[in-house]
Amino acid sequence: MSEKNREGKRTARERLAEERAKQKSAEKRRRVLIVGASVVCVLGLAAVIGVVAANAGKDKDKDSSGPVVAPSGAKGQDSLAIPVGKEGARSTLVVWEDFRCPACKAFETAYRPTVHELTGSGKLKVEYHLATIIDGNMGGTGSRNAANAAACAQDAGKFPGYHDVLYENQPDETSDDYADNGKLLELAKKVDGLDTPAFRTCVEKGTHNSWVEKSAAAFRNGGFSGTPTVLLDGKNIYQDRTMTPAKLKQQVEAANKG
Repeated sequence: MSEKNREGKRTARERLAEERAKQKSAEKRRRVLIVGASVVCVLGLAAVIGVVAANAGKDKDKDSSGPVVAPSGAKGQDSLAIPVGKEGARSTLVVWEDFRCPACKAFETAYRPTVHELTGSGKLKVEYHLATIIDGNMGGTGSRNAANAAACAQDAGKFPGYHDVLYENQPDETSDDYADNGKLLELAKKVDGLDTPAFRTCVEKGTHNSWVEKSAAAFRNGGFSGTPTVLLDGKNIYQDRTMTPAKLKQQVEAANKG
């Protein structure tokens, strides 16, 4: 074999060795990247789980771990609806609300006289479902504590009056004033006959806290976009930009003539 041929084979072997070394190096880098990406995914998932857990923790605290005690007269699946109005009414208004929610207050302020008129005449019944979305978004327990107090008022047969008082005195959204049971008890004095030892005990012990959390979980799992969610005979009227109190009254009265 000539010297030239031997040199050519040696060069070819060297090129092959260099190529194999490059491949090994590339494979090593690929494995490092894959492992690194996997670690990032796991850490990212852990971070998401941590955020979810933290936000869930804003909706409740140790007082929410007791037995689920539904308020007197609660209706519907899992007894999560507080009914107002006559059972035989032909139209049903389902309201998902949060006592810390400014939009809920705006709805109540605009529609309350009409809703009171229609429930009073027996043409409409309302099913109130209580949520704690602001506690979850802003932190605190005011949504939950106010909902518990409203459920205590339901036990006393005073829900409608106390419901209205809570909205009339709603604190700023960023303020967690309703986390203070003393504030909730003070407002009860505005409703004739509500400020009783039984009501006070119910509020202070958080008798319905676990029920409120169950209702809040039903809201979170219900696919709703926010509070208030208002359904008239199954149709979301809060999303209807043409809806007015007069139109609501017209639709309810039409249903009662049918």
